[in-house]
Amino acid sequence: MHFQVLSSGSGGNSALVRGGELHLLLDAGLPIDDLVRRLADARVAPSRIDHVAISHGHLDHARAAGPLARKARARLHCCERLMGRGSIRRAPRVATLSPAGPVELRDRTGRDALSLRAVAIPHDAEPTLAFRVEHQGRVAVLATDLGHPDRQAARALSGAHLIALEFNHDREMLEAGPYEPSLKRRIAGPRGHLSNEEAARMLEWLAGPELHTVVLAHLSLVNNLPLLALEAARTTLDRLGLHHVRVVLAEQHAIGPNLAV
Repeated sequence: MHFQVLSSGSGGNSALVRGGELHLLLDAGLPIDDLVRRLADARVAPSRIDHVAISHGHLDHARAAGPLARKARARLHCCERLMGRGSIRRAPRVATLSPAGPVELRDRTGRDALSLRAVAIPHDAEPTLAFRVEHQGRVAVLATDLGHPDRQAARALSGAHLIALEFNHDREMLEAGPYEPSLKRRIAGPRGHLSNEEAARMLEWLAGPELHTVVLAHLSLVNNLPLLALEAARTTLDRLGLHHVRVVLAEQHAIGPNLAV
């Protein structure tokens, strides 16, 4: 299995998972033309996408979900609450996604399959889901848009070889930054986004002996610096004795490396 971030940040989020011949898109928050270009940069035609899964309804995660699923003739997986949206209804096939348990996804030939588990996390779009993807014993986790570290979610997402985790903001930069007070309160609140310190705590709960790669995702371009996020993650991993774990920074304006899980 391989994991590749196509875009990460408030301008749009999407990640590509390849398990054998199966292609799964986690979130589709870019405009459709931009998302197709990012797929081309990853050398994947839209027609290769078998499934699209949406973590929640905010535009930076769901903007192109329906149009992309229609273009690819892919199955779109989302919570029941989103199924009434016009953009979602454009998908040719829609399946309910819930934290009830893992679902098996197959490619068009039926030969390759992976397990997708949705896990509820705290955020101000109800529900918001993190994803645990497993293929032939390898596990990748994507968890962004958390208002606070959640032990129950961490337990459900355990066993990951690769974790893509939100490191959204530095508390001091957010407080001193240009945002309106109401937006600052939303971001820093219990249903907003993780600070670097909170993300480090969540990483501590998620990290196990299997872990070899951490992707720092959903960094604010205004309220964070890559160096601060990297320092928070590296300090936590080193304290846990996980000195070998690779730390990768996800970007807003370019695709990331194609990472083996």
